[in-house]
Amino acid sequence: MSKNCISSYTLEGLTALMKELGQPAFRAKQIFHWLHQKLVTEFSAMTDQPKALLAKLEEGYYIAAPAIARRQQSKDGTVKYLFALADGNCIETVIMRYHYGVTACVSTQVGCRMGCRFCASTQAGRVRNLEAGEIAAQIYAAQKDIGERISHIVLMGIGEPLDNFDNVMDFLSIISSPDGVNIGMRNISLSTCGVVPMIDKLAEKKLQLTLSISLHAPNDEMRSKMMPVNDAYPVAQLIAACRRYQETTGRRVSFEYSMVRGVNDSPATAKELAALIRGMGAHVNLIPINPVDGSSYSATDAENVKRFQSLLTDLGVNATVRRRLGSDISASCGQLRREEAAKEGRK
Repeated sequence: MSKNCISSYTLEGLTALMKELGQPAFRAKQIFHWLHQKLVTEFSAMTDQPKALLAKLEEGYYIAAPAIARRQQSKDGTVKYLFALADGNCIETVIMRYHYGVTACVSTQVGCRMGCRFCASTQAGRVRNLEAGEIAAQIYAAQKDIGERISHIVLMGIGEPLDNFDNVMDFLSIISSPDGVNIGMRNISLSTCGVVPMIDKLAEKKLQLTLSISLHAPNDEMRSKMMPVNDAYPVAQLIAACRRYQETTGRRVSFEYSMVRGVNDSPATAKELAALIRGMGAHVNLIPINPVDGSSYSATDAENVKRFQSLLTDLGVNATVRRRLGSDISASCGQLRREEAAKEGRK
């Protein structure tokens, strides 16, 4: 697009922009407030701004405002959106309700290049990164639709957040700002498949978010079959990076472990996993996978998940089983986008 996304500017960036446009610095906070607290989608709604400034903004900028292309609601209350972006690309966002509040699972890229075998998001590769404002706009659009405040965020939708590092950092600055929707860092989880150099870079930021590692296997042979990223950053390197992250930030790391029938769900594997992360005080989140068309992987049965959890607990590992939400609405990342693309004759 020829216009720039003004929603992607941090407050600091907006202040610099106002200076470029010959405007006083206080205009930046006013505009940020309109964009990220009042959640306007048209410049004309900024009623305290000079008409000449609004005309300049209209000419060179646009406000991220994804349209709902499809909406599905599960029997359990989970809502899944297929959002159409300004350039015609589509992404997915999922709203999940828990006892502690409403959580938005947001996308950070259009598609993904990481190639995880059990994930629909990556089957057509990565198209492009999302800008900071496009990530935030998923939350705003969903919040308007459901009429409820979103209190928690997981960066766990389509895309690898650390493969879009700078835009994700700007998003975190925007979404946690007291001048915006003010979602605290402790209510935000960032999930990565294990891009080791960027884990170290994230550690330097010393953010108070929760880092979740998509581990899914305790050794290289098993993990490389499931996740090609392991060829670049093997398990030993990944765990070492996690330990460095904990030392630098003082924040506990969480490990996501998708339970795949006959692949990573044996008692021997549970023992190997416990030995791998011993001494970290880490939390393991066991995930009964949702079925994905085109994948040979299937979910472990509930009883085996419980056995796996019990064995980890007996071995001193804090392990919980994630509630399975939205299985009746194609809730696995990337499925809805792929279905829409297939209807339109695209890959």
